[in-house]
Amino acid sequence: MNARRGIDAYLLPSMLSSFVGVAILLLATFLSVAPAFSADPAYVLGPGDKVRITVFGQEDLSGEFDVDAAGMLSLPLIQAVPAQGLTPQQVEKEIATKLEPDFLRNPRVNVEVLTYRPFYIYGEVLKPGGYPYVNEMTVHNAIALAGGFTYRARTSYVIIRRTKDGKVTEEEAKLDAKVAPGDVIEVRERYF
Repeated sequence: MNARRGIDAYLLPSMLSSFVGVAILLLATFLSVAPAFSADPAYVLGPGDKVRITVFGQEDLSGEFDVDAAGMLSLPLIQAVPAQGLTPQQVEKEIATKLEPDFLRNPRVNVEVLTYRPFYIYGEVLKPGGYPYVNEMTVHNAIALAGGFTYRARTSYVIIRRTKDGKVTEEEAKLDAKVAPGDVIEVRERYF
């Protein structure tokens, strides 16, 4: 009986300190995690984005909507609202302007991006294709989602094609470069 009490007296403080250490680690990890969608105020909407529109006090006009291939949002009462190339704040003003004269007085509208349009990766990766965009994504993250490099891949840089204001730009980028929604990433083959 005394031997058991000695073992318990030895193990209990050790287990307790381990538990406290794990709890502190989990708390630190939880506090350091950023919100899932900290939207960039300069982000412009495009086809494939999904947004939540809230018209305060109007449940029937609020909901989740997709930006269609033409860059429009189809909403109750006001139908098509242009969204492509506009920031969420600009779309809020556009919706409020369309609602105000005929349907509501001083409408308060909020537009929140729920899901960003996908990015695409091809070339010397194991699983080329389209993948969902995540905030703060880098080229390195994108390559990991695509299964990693093939043995023939050039691993020093990639080519990123990005559409902005209707123009397609192409640039070489390092693996720590940021990826934007809708980007097309090409991983080229090395020469030898």
